[in-house]
Amino acid sequence: MTPPYVPGHGLLDGRAVVITAAAGAGIGGATARRCLEEGARVLISDAHERRLTASAQELAKEFGADRVAALPCDVTSEEQVQALYDLAVERFGRIDVAVNNAGLGGTAELVDMTDEQWSRVLDITLNGTMRCTRAALRIMRDQGSGVIVNNASVIGWRAQKGQSHYAAAKAGVMALTRCSALEAAGFGVRVNAVSPSLAMHPHLVKVTSEELLDELTRREAFGRYAEPWEVANVIVFLASDYSSYMTGEVVSVSSQHA
Repeated sequence: MTPPYVPGHGLLDGRAVVITAAAGAGIGGATARRCLEEGARVLISDAHERRLTASAQELAKEFGADRVAALPCDVTSEEQVQALYDLAVERFGRIDVAVNNAGLGGTAELVDMTDEQWSRVLDITLNGTMRCTRAALRIMRDQGSGVIVNNASVIGWRAQKGQSHYAAAKAGVMALTRCSALEAAGFGVRVNAVSPSLAMHPHLVKVTSEELLDELTRREAFGRYAEPWEVANVIVFLASDYSSYMTGEVVSVSSQHA
């Protein structure tokens, strides 16, 4: 049974937040809504321009156009990543929180995997997170403050057939989080990550078989998958002052059996 939705408590009042892959009903979209409910101003981005426009219009109608901005961004493009962060500074004057949510999965046995399949997943999921982290850090270093939250996955820790590329990318995100956190601590910036197991959303259903989803759900101690907003709650915690002594940490958001 899914628990009741948790109301906002002003944890991010006045903060300026940038979120990648935030269109639609997945973790990024849930995080954007959660941040707005907690009082933030939000710049959302996504590679899917139509979905992004629809999401931005919906959020602006609910929370106010002055608190919501949007810009398409393909995180494999350094030029587009830089444009995203330039717009955030132009629109909000600063960046307090960056949520690096963009990632690409898929299933392929390594013996049959092409270089293109491998590189595509790595470029979006790991290199894209690096590009966004780097862009955010350059701004936050000059500010002397800020928080970055990356989206990793329990698959970065646990083996699963057909997921060599995605697992390698997410393990890389964990390592990137830890190393960049040590560098950023010197100028007052924190870097952490969430590591979800199974959060259900429409895109996941399209790219994952029903059999695999059933198997993964059975592994969860609660006997259900997470709602995207349950992962977003932990992202907000890491973005807020409640986690002020945490950096370089990867927080599992999972009920999977050990």
